[in-house]
Amino acid sequence: MNPGSEKLAGGLYFVATPIGNARDITLRTLDILGAADVIAAEDTRSLRRLMEIHGVALGDRPLLAYHDHNGPQMRPRLLAALEAGKSVAYASEAGTPLLADPGFVLAREAAAAGAAVTAAPGPSALLAALCVAGLPSDHMFFAGFLPNARGARRTALEGFRDIPGTLVFYESPKRVAAMLGDAAEVLGGERPAVMCRELTKKFEEVRRGTLNSLAEALKGTAVKGEVVVLVDRGRSGNVREDDLEESIRAALKDMSVRDAADAVSAAHGVPKRKVYQLALKLGQEDAE
Repeated sequence: MNPGSEKLAGGLYFVATPIGNARDITLRTLDILGAADVIAAEDTRSLRRLMEIHGVALGDRPLLAYHDHNGPQMRPRLLAALEAGKSVAYASEAGTPLLADPGFVLAREAAAAGAAVTAAPGPSALLAALCVAGLPSDHMFFAGFLPNARGARRTALEGFRDIPGTLVFYESPKRVAAMLGDAAEVLGGERPAVMCRELTKKFEEVRRGTLNSLAEALKGTAVKGEVVVLVDRGRSGNVREDDLEESIRAALKDMSVRDAADAVSAAHGVPKRKVYQLALKLGQEDAE
């Protein structure tokens, strides 16, 4: 145990690590890394370096690699440590575990085995991108990484087209131009979008525009670093009255008039006042 750290209760601790700037780590994460009986990491080299930067000594504690390729072999060892009452800290390579990360299965199996599962929140590329993008954040959908193949990618995008919220994607710098081009064709080229690159790092870049303009700007450009793409919700505003009423009636089954109006307005890009007045009318008719 490191000087000044308190012994942790047994259980699994997910700790968020910086996505770029090493000073973004939280004090609680440092406490957990300093006191955990066992430490697992998606990338042991990067976590070891992070601990060295912040003066957290590993000592004779095990630092185990846990990632997509060795999960089935490593999970039994981590679960056995939890069963023995030990504290296990897990850190993904960067950001918050479980978002596009192998920690999901570990969390599920640890909880199923009766172990306490705790999160020490902190840096997240998803939240950082939402903060700087300037797109609506009242409703959002995290889509993670799209498929590599163009046909599968376009099919996936079709499924996201009508989601009533800002779409957030993680993307490879090698594929981001192609992804933006496909998104422009499938989702609509005039939809506002933002590409965030290297967030919190020295060469942080935020490009804003439409899907068309971003796809054109990045065509043939060599992009480097971690990329997050955000796309505003569709706002067609030309929904048929019958479809609008059907959506409102469906929403009113589980929501208040105000909540139903908010949800349907966001889904169809129709002014809230119009939807609210129609929801009031339909609600009164159904009550009669």
